[in-house]
Amino acid sequence: MSGIQDKVETKVGVLIVLSLVVVVWGGLAQIVPLFFQHSTTEPVDGLKPYTALQLEGRDIYIREGCVGCHSQMIRPFRAETERYGHYSVAGEFIYDRPFLWGSKRTGPDLHRVGGRYSDEWHRVHLINPRDVVPESIMPSYPWLEENALDSGDIQTKMTTLVVLGHPYSDAEIEAAPATLEGKTELDAVVAYLQSLGLHVKQRR
Repeated sequence: MSGIQDKVETKVGVLIVLSLVVVVWGGLAQIVPLFFQHSTTEPVDGLKPYTALQLEGRDIYIREGCVGCHSQMIRPFRAETERYGHYSVAGEFIYDRPFLWGSKRTGPDLHRVGGRYSDEWHRVHLINPRDVVPESIMPSYPWLEENALDSGDIQTKMTTLVVLGHPYSDAEIEAAPATLEGKTELDAVVAYLQSLGLHVKQRR
């Protein structure tokens, strides 16, 4: 056995190839079964893809870098569930592209923020966080209230998501631009935040 080991360890090329084989095999053994595990591939009860307004709000949330300070994944630990609510489950993220789990928490985790505060609270908080949380270090986003939503590419977004498995109907895609008329970026971000984490919370 030591002879084989010596040959492998003294030949860099062989060592690299065998290491890659082990890594690939181990990776496949961990990842492939997840595709056949229903809890990771099927949405939780009642979960629907984001509405056109929520979808636009999510894109603005990403654009403004909110995920850099707020995670969206509650770990199954008592300290986290007592503060934020029920731990996150895979079936809640079926329609999330890209995932916004994150690990940085300069601000609190937002996965269960939906319905926790009123729309008006969110509006004030986004325009000037210190009006509702005096000790907050979150930056202000006053331009969100001033910027009108651009609905020009919403149908393209939704059509693309249909290809990826989101069950938007033709009627929903056709009506999407009209649902965004007269809305601001602030309206969209608030709608997105209010949609987060509702389904599992409602089942508790």
